[in-house]
Amino acid sequence: MQKEQTGVVLLNMGGPEKLADVRPFLYNLFSDREIIRLGPSCMQKPLAWFISRRRAPKSMKTYEKIGGGSPLTKITLSQGKALEEMLREHGDYTVVSAMRYWFPNTETALNTLFKKGITKIIALPLYPHYSRATTGSSVRELKNTLSTMSSNVDLTVIDSWQNEPGYVATVAANIIKAATAFEQKDVQVVYSAHSLPVSFIEDGDPYVDHIKETIKLVEKITNLSGKLCFQSRSGPVEWLSPSTPEMLGMLAAEGCKNILMVPISFVSDHVETLYEIDMLYHDQASELGMRLQSSESMNCNPTFISCLKDLILAV
Repeated sequence: MQKEQTGVVLLNMGGPEKLADVRPFLYNLFSDREIIRLGPSCMQKPLAWFISRRRAPKSMKTYEKIGGGSPLTKITLSQGKALEEMLREHGDYTVVSAMRYWFPNTETALNTLFKKGITKIIALPLYPHYSRATTGSSVRELKNTLSTMSSNVDLTVIDSWQNEPGYVATVAANIIKAATAFEQKDVQVVYSAHSLPVSFIEDGDPYVDHIKETIKLVEKITNLSGKLCFQSRSGPVEWLSPSTPEMLGMLAAEGCKNILMVPISFVSDHVETLYEIDMLYHDQASELGMRLQSSESMNCNPTFISCLKDLILAV
């Protein structure tokens, strides 16, 4: 009897892979009303076009500093390949990636599975902590696309995995490894997560609670207590606080000299880690008389890939 084939869709944001991609990527991002509502719905895309055109030159300069584009898509595809290899001994799995705002997009990912005759699909968002702006938007896009392509699909969605043991263990191991560079000097752990508008949390988004749950579990392993802050604000709304730059200022005022920054809500290197943390915040800390070093992202860490495997096998 032939084994049932299972498709795994890794959901991620994607990113511009070259400078020419920056403006269309921003347009796709700002066209999503789950991220930000730009006036009435009929004005969303015209305003997204205007904002992306205005912001593209500045964003391009940022991407130039990290090599001319985001490595996020390349890393996600590599994670998918490693996961498929690790799942091989457990069944017939095909792993594809679907980028919310870039390519390969959701339709491309699903077409790959349908060409193989796969009708059992597991959606695994590469966002450990649920938010409507990340997992919510990606899953909605997946379901909407599925509804136009097929009605005979068994879809399972893994909403969040903030307490998955393999994920927690990888975060903790990366912190312990990075802490050795400080040679037993006093070091302050700072968890930096991507920010959200405060209104999201007020509306019931569990994002911050999920992050705090992860941190609590990580600290049981590392025995290092940390502070949580939020980076990557954008737009004239009230954002989660304190921001990462504000946190650095507060720590400097307290006489802190060494900071170990942990990109807690990110599982792959991209502009937020490679530019904002490793360049922008590193330089800000230096100007304030502090040393800042970050822990590694998950990327293709075998323990992290094994965590993704465990999530799939638990379905």
